[in-house]
Amino acid sequence: MTFENLKPQVIAILSEVNTERDVKLKNLCQFLSDNVSYYNWVGFYFANHENKTIHLGPYVGAETDHTVIPFGKGICGQVAESNANFVVPDVSAQDNYIACSFTVKSEIVVPLFVNGVNIGQIDIDSHVIDPFTEADERFLEFVNEEVAKLFLK
Repeated sequence: MTFENLKPQVIAILSEVNTERDVKLKNLCQFLSDNVSYYNWVGFYFANHENKTIHLGPYVGAETDHTVIPFGKGICGQVAESNANFVVPDVSAQDNYIACSFTVKSEIVVPLFVNGVNIGQIDIDSHVIDPFTEADERFLEFVNEEVAKLFLK
């Protein structure tokens, strides 16, 4: 299945009526995990700009102790500050990496913008070294553009 084929289903999940936002996000995480073989942990973190922390939102995959992360710490914390995508082909080669599990080999984090403000990010861990390509980045940017619509007033 290609990313282009997944896009209509992403829109459908996020457009479900009478479904709470967090349920839509959890359903989206499950869909991505089920349909991209190397997406082994899929979740969202949301920013608290006052405290300069990000907080775990809906996710699927192994339990994590990393429910609150300071800006700048780890890959997710760096994306909270940089506002840029961060692809880590091999987490063992990354100095500022917060280890979640020995099974995690690579990670991709793409910021989530609403009205130009970085309100969070989608975070994906993989059990495979270096699986993420530019196609993953573009697809996850699309996903976050669709997710952002859930936060517009």
